[in-house]
Amino acid sequence: MKKSILRAASLFLSIALTATFGFLTYFIIASSLEKGNSIESPLPEEDNIHDNGGVSEDLPEAPETGGNGGGSTPPEALPPEENGEGIEEDAPADEDEEKKHGSQYIRAKTSGLNVRSGPGTNYTSLGSLDKNDMLIYKGKTGSWYITEFRSKTAYVSAGNAYTELYEMEHEIDEKIERVIEEGYKLLGHPYVYGAVRLHDGKGNFLKNFDAAKYDCSSLMQYIYYYGADVILDVTTRTQVVQGKHVARSDLKRGDLMFFTNSSRYNKTGVERIGHVALYLGDNYILHTATDHAVIEPISTQRWNYYIESRRVA
Repeated sequence: MKKSILRAASLFLSIALTATFGFLTYFIIASSLEKGNSIESPLPEEDNIHDNGGVSEDLPEAPETGGNGGGSTPPEALPPEENGEGIEEDAPADEDEEKKHGSQYIRAKTSGLNVRSGPGTNYTSLGSLDKNDMLIYKGKTGSWYITEFRSKTAYVSAGNAYTELYEMEHEIDEKIERVIEEGYKLLGHPYVYGAVRLHDGKGNFLKNFDAAKYDCSSLMQYIYYYGADVILDVTTRTQVVQGKHVARSDLKRGDLMFFTNSSRYNKTGVERIGHVALYLGDNYILHTATDHAVIEPISTQRWNYYIESRRVA
């Protein structure tokens, strides 16, 4: 009897102790959670979260990390080009803008403007410009612009009453720019009708060629040969069938423009052709006629004589 009573008491005590311990354990854990002493929350900071629990569109998502070291590498361990820190992305290139390039010219605002050998009125005059004629701009010294004339460094007044700088925008074509640069060197050289050509139209150099004397077709032949390795024939009437036709509305920098003149106006076919010039843009041409090689605007009269344009490079 006594043994039965002792066993019952022992069982009751065990149950009581177990219940008490479980209650205490639950109480301790619950208190710990209420105080925020559990493991750190894996959620992003509150300012990265909208009220609806979604990640903010204005802030980057937190990088994934692996608890055992096998996840993504933390951003601080990556080189700059991989974590994106400290790098400014280039803006997308504008292809149209990349094709553009500006050439700067000196434009005469009066006729009879002297082009001198030095930056001063006491220097020799190498020639003169008419109103709206242009020379290439190569810099400035004092009150004088630096340019090129008759294959020499030359100067024109930078006074507002005499000149202005003119910017011409055009597409980049390195070959065409080399051709035009050859033309810049010849500005100011005198026009000589029937001047000896550089070559015979087949690339064979001619004797007695004078690098200081040109007519319109020999000037084009020279600058295209040295600028683009293009062989042009010897006269305007044979050059006009070279290359491909270009409509007036499609003229581009470097195209050859062919005109008639008063003595050939009533002829037919290629016999009407009496002049050739290189189109620069903005209604300007580089050519030589009557006086010397020059950059000048296409006059109304010359447009009346216009016949054809060709692209040879």
